[in-house]
Amino acid sequence: MATPHRTAIAHCRVTAAELQEWRAKAESAGTTLSELMRAAMRRTRTWTAEDSAAVRERTRQVARIGNNLNQIARWANRYRGAADAAQVIAHLVALDREVRELTLTRDPDLAPREEEGPC
Repeated sequence: MATPHRTAIAHCRVTAAELQEWRAKAESAGTTLSELMRAAMRRTRTWTAEDSAAVRERTRQVARIGNNLNQIARWANRYRGAADAAQVIAHLVALDREVRELTLTRDPDLAPREEEGPC
C-alpha cells in the first residue's frame, strides 16, 4: 500500500532542548522526527470535556451509593449478632456492580479483567 501524500504541516512551539531531545529520539528509533510525532499521536489517547449535567448526575449517583453503603455498615454494626453475612455481602455486591457501571460509562478501559470477581 502506498504511503499517502502528506501536504499539510502541523506546527508546534518547543524549546531548543526539547527539539534536540526529540530529534535524538527519532534518530535512535531509526525514523524521522515527523514519523516519530505521528506515531506518538496515534498512541496518545485524547479526552474531551464532559457534559457538566452528566458529571453532576454521576456524582449524585455515587453519593446515593455511598449513602447506601453507610446504611449497610450502620445496620451491620448495630445488629452484629443478628447480621446475616450473606445478606450484607449481597448488598455490597449490588453496590459494587453499580459503581462499576458508573465507572464504565466514564471510561470503558476500566472494565475488570476476567479473573477478577465482583468485589
